[in-house]
Amino acid sequence: MSSPPSPRPPVRLGPIASQFTRRNPKILLGGVHQPTLLRYLDGWPRRQHGPHAFLIQFIDAEESLERFGNDQFDLAVVQAPSTECAAQVIRHLTRIARQGLITCC
Repeated sequence: MSSPPSPRPPVRLGPIASQFTRRNPKILLGGVHQPTLLRYLDGWPRRQHGPHAFLIQFIDAEESLERFGNDQFDLAVVQAPSTECAAQVIRHLTRIARQGLITCC
């Protein structure tokens, strides 16, 4: 006899479209295939008027996010971590970035 599945917590998926506090949004891309990571920025809204550029920093997939300060990035896109490291990566991701995305690229 199997037990009923546990209820899933509610998940609210919000668009990557918040108002930026910086004229040039800072973005962290973590992974080994940089062109694929850059594609995640296609269509990322630019709500401010006038010219501006993204300030992009790349890190390796294995590199720790611990060294970055709180809310240092407007967006962080990182490759899915191993099961053993997932909790730590998610904790740091929510600390360092206002918006984040974990991908399997």
